Amino acid sequence: MGKSDFLSPKVIANRIKSKGLQKLRWYCQMCQKQCRDENGFKCHCMSESHQRQLLLASENPQQFMDYFSEEFRDDFLELLRRRFGTKRVHNNIVYNEYISHRDHVHMNATRWETLTDFTKWLGREGLCKVDETPKGWYIQYIDRDPETIHRQQEQERKKKKDLDDEEKTAKFIEQQVRRGLEGKELEMPVYTELNRENEEKVKFNLNKETGTSIAASSKTNVLGQNALKMVEGAVKRKAGHSCGQSKEKKKKSALDEIMELEEEKKRTSQSDYWLQPEIVVKIVTKRLGEKYHKKKAVVKEVIDKYTAVVKVIDSGDKLKLDQTHLETVIPAPGKKVMVLNGGYRGNEGILESINEKRFSVTITIDSGPLRGRRVKDIQYEDVSKIA
Repeated sequence: MGKSDFLSPKVIANRIKSKGLQKLRWYCQMCQKQCRDENGFKCHCMSESHQRQLLLASENPQQFMDYFSEEFRDDFLELLRRRFGTKRVHNNIVYNEYISHRDHVHMNATRWETLTDFTKWLGREGLCKVDETPKGWYIQYIDRDPETIHRQQEQERKKKKDLDDEEKTAKFIEQQVRRGLEGKELEMPVYTELNRENEEKVKFNLNKETGTSIAASSKTNVLGQNALKMVEGAVKRKAGHSCGQSKEKKKKSALDEIMELEEEKKRTSQSDYWLQPEIVVKIVTKRLGEKYHKKKAVVKEVIDKYTAVVKVIDSGDKLKLDQTHLETVIPAPGKKVMVLNGGYRGNEGILESINEKRFSVTITIDSGPLRGRRVKDIQYEDVSKIA
């Protein structure tokens, strides 16, 4: 009987039967062949190809065991890194997900007899953090990627910078309060008796006209003095009110300084993501090969703030890269740029000058309500050329 044709009913049936995981006792790791039943495995063990593989393995068995162990370790750690990251997880959960792949390397072909031995070995080698609990062994992947370590250092540096800014603001407020309290002492009120000075008595003499005129003139004098005193009191109150307003203005000016400082802090606040659509960037990673290294590209789409779909200018290829694999591009003076970080994020501007010693640029805002404002000392990584 001839060989079955391609995609014949028999071939399709065999593929359906072989789909998914099979029993481990009918699997040959040396030949990487899975048999469906005991009879098939027995026939495979008697085949010439299997016998040749056994002869090769008998010459240097340690070499094959090391090879399978290395493959098992790399695949297990790659799954742990991609699927769980640096989270603490039970080792059996990771192992069950690993063996769900059909073409995985079985543990019985490695140097480790059990999953517990493999977990302890990961802890001794410093590849994972390992701890034993009543529920079993837990592992946590240790990410030693240089880019990840650099990103963590940058985040710690930004947190430290934010704390320094908060301390500076607190000290500035304390100085303003101390300045306002200088030369002022709390005065306790002193209560005294009511004493009337320069009091004149009004006399009335109804029998004589001269007495009446004298009394009337004296009354007029007293009323005039009382009116003069009322006017002087009003002037004093008005002067005191104006002094109080001037003091309030002084206090308000200190408050304005604090508000300006808060506004300046908000303007200079930094975020850990900077990607924007339609900007020109440079590919700095070497993982894609020399074909794309140091090539310029245009950001077409931003995904989850940290990932971008870029189009290479030279070849037109589209790539999906993380922002750590990209850097900004500074054009010549007079060209349009976009601010990527800080209080002016998202504003377009015209590049005026480049300060190579301070690694900064000076731009003039060309869009939005701040149009025409000149901003100095913007770092290279906070601006980029517009496509």
